[in-house]
Amino acid sequence: MQLDERKLKILQAVIRNYLETGEPVGSRTISKYTDLNLSSATIRNEMADLEELGYILQPHTSAGRIPSDKGYRLYVDELMQKEREVEEMKGMLLEKEEKMDQLLKQVAKVLAVNTNYATMISAPSYQGNKLKFIQLSRVDVNQILAVVVVEGNIIKNNILNLEAPLDDETILKLNILLNTHLSGLTLEEINLGMIAQLKQQAGIHSKIVSDVMDAVAEAIREEEDLQIYTSGANNIFKYPELSNGEKASEIISTFEEKQLLTSLVQDTLEKGQEKGIQVYIGAETPVQSMKDCSVVTATYELEEGMKGTIGIIGPKRMDYEKVVGTLQNLMKQLDSIYKKT
Repeated sequence: MQLDERKLKILQAVIRNYLETGEPVGSRTISKYTDLNLSSATIRNEMADLEELGYILQPHTSAGRIPSDKGYRLYVDELMQKEREVEEMKGMLLEKEEKMDQLLKQVAKVLAVNTNYATMISAPSYQGNKLKFIQLSRVDVNQILAVVVVEGNIIKNNILNLEAPLDDETILKLNILLNTHLSGLTLEEINLGMIAQLKQQAGIHSKIVSDVMDAVAEAIREEEDLQIYTSGANNIFKYPELSNGEKASEIISTFEEKQLLTSLVQDTLEKGQEKGIQVYIGAETPVQSMKDCSVVTATYELEEGMKGTIGIIGPKRMDYEKVVGTLQNLMKQLDSIYKKT
């Protein structure tokens, strides 16, 4: 019999509380650990069903319940299933990233040819990331692997060094502890008080919690690894007002170094909460080397809230009507192409 969501949540609460305290768990305690807003009587009925199904035990009359081997097995199997899902997800994402990489380079090239201006496009990244799942697993006696999965299916692998070997039960407890408290939260919602509580509950393994929190912060701040593709930088030399040696050199250098374009991407994403066009004229652009240019950018949005920036850079006398129309059309095409890949 497959457990419904209510029974699963109650079973998870029993296991989590028992692992933390070592004491049988009663219905009143469970009501504090679930978001089902159920009465103690309803929880008692559900626990009676779980006991009948063999997932929990009542060691003494009038005592609370403890997990049975079957209950632990369900929990472990769910964690193992999550791990398999993570591995499958990695494979699909690698394939999708390769396709996206090729697609964005081609988009930048075609855009540069069609407009005769310089172009840039940033790879999509998830805005306002939330933590989906943490999976700890043993590498060897001295190391564990922490897999952190963030909304947008961003995956980060981190090898953590151990001060002492961990057995399977301890790794299971740490997985339960971390996922129960952190799943679904943004980095801003994970405060110091919460981290201190987690470290206290982890006891002698508090350093592992600290290391995992560092891994979570790194994964959620994915924009630090922002990929930007450019094309048509040499088109700048077609316009006398920009082909001056010093001006052209600064602009070309910006395209070559690429990270200088990050501020333009971030500014566009912040201003373009909805899909739309941003026009920066002269000093309005956040990129100092482009103060003699006009920059037109668009925010495109793909599945699962993934957003990126397309930009066209040219002289202030650029054909704005053509550029804006081209970007609007391209945004629609990019959404369509990506969702079919």
